[in-house]
Amino acid sequence: MLHNTLFDNRILIASLLAWVVAQLSKTILDLIQQRRLILSRLVSSGGMPSSHSALVTGLATATGRVMGLGSASFAIAVVLASIVMYDAAGVRRAVSIQARILNQMIDEAFQGSPMAEKRLRELIGHTPVQVFVGALLGVGIALLITA
Repeated sequence: MLHNTLFDNRILIASLLAWVVAQLSKTILDLIQQRRLILSRLVSSGGMPSSHSALVTGLATATGRVMGLGSASFAIAVVLASIVMYDAAGVRRAVSIQARILNQMIDEAFQGSPMAEKRLRELIGHTPVQVFVGALLGVGIALLITA
C-alpha cells in the first residue's frame, strides 16, 4: 500500500529544512557576534546565509533528484531559484542600502525630534556571498534528504 502523505514529500521536506537550517544559522551567528539572542532572526530576512536561496536551491535540487533533470518541474524550480536569488542580491540589496542612507539622513536632519525615531528596516537583502552560502546549504541539504 502506498502511503502518500505530506511527510513523504522529500522535495517539500528538503526545501523547508534548508530554510529552517539557514534561519537557525543566522540566529546562532548573531548570538556569537552580538552576544545576545535575537529571536526575531528566526523569521526575518537578510543576513548570512540567505534562507531564501537555501529554500529555492533545496527545492530545485530535490526536484531534479526526484523528478529528473529533464522534467518540467525541475525547469520551473531552477527558473524560480534564479529569480529569487537575483532579487535577494540585486533588488532587495539595493533597498537595504537605500534604507541605511535614508536612516542616516533622517538621523542628521531630525535629531531630537520624533521623526528621528522612525527607522526603515536596513537588513532586507543579501550580499552575493550570503546568497552563495545559502545556495550551497540548500543544495547540500537536498542531496542528503533525497539520497
